Amino acid sequence: MRTPRDRLLAAFGVTLPVPPLSVRRVTTVLQTAECRAEELRLRAEGGDDIRAFWCRPRDLAGPVPAVLILHAHGNRYDIGAAEMVHGRPALHTPTGPALARRGIASLCLDMPCFGSRAGQSESATAKALLWEGRSLAGQMLCDNLAALDWLSAQPGIDPARLGVFGLSMGATLAYWLAALDPRLRAVAQECCFADFRRLIALGQHDLHGIYLTVPGLLAHASNGQIAGMVAPRAQFIGLGDLDPLTPPAAVDPALAEVRAAYARNGGRLLIHREPASGHVETPAMHAAMLDFMTDALA
Repeated sequence: MRTPRDRLLAAFGVTLPVPPLSVRRVTTVLQTAECRAEELRLRAEGGDDIRAFWCRPRDLAGPVPAVLILHAHGNRYDIGAAEMVHGRPALHTPTGPALARRGIASLCLDMPCFGSRAGQSESATAKALLWEGRSLAGQMLCDNLAALDWLSAQPGIDPARLGVFGLSMGATLAYWLAALDPRLRAVAQECCFADFRRLIALGQHDLHGIYLTVPGLLAHASNGQIAGMVAPRAQFIGLGDLDPLTPPAAVDPALAEVRAAYARNGGRLLIHREPASGHVETPAMHAAMLDFMTDALA
């Protein structure tokens, strides 16, 4: 009998194991007293080079925890993984150096259509995959499963203390990835948690990009149920009630489902909700996320 995870893997079009990534080139892009960040070129067998950013604390004392960062969308196809080191308007501050100051390494790779992979549009890529019975979100998940494989195998990284963080597009993909991969000990997602059926009823689903269209997904699970599959592992959900992408009427049923899952299965669920903020990581949300991740990966 197929498990809920098996059904989700099939819905996303993910076949395990994913092709491994190897490093083609390394360039240092940032050095401070607290961290060192490098731009990598990674390649899966038979594939093209993929840009990634790799940030580590300067003084590694034994194996350290690590976070896979899934970058946002924001209609900024030029940014991609560079947000980890250089930031983006919706982030309070670049996440990679902030994690390094807490003794946590991080990795972020360009997803299809972004950064070094922006040669083909989101629309064209999504349509081609949908005609093949796949989805762009599924391809993004496959790429990040490979990134997680690479990250967990790096010297100096503790594979038992891995987390995932994402804002906006990266948020949805973060808890979807955590539902698929039990290696992730903690997930922190910001500004993109809502029930899809309620978004459709409210007429606000079309504010999200076509990358998020996964055929048949709702026949398998709602977003609240998928996020609930993370329990009892630790989960942080950051939300702004003025965010048009996640209106409270669509957030509340998703939160009810994930709360019920944690009530059944145990584990730490931290919901950081700000009534006067929108689609942005506020200073308070950023600080709460860092405290959560530091504690969850201790």
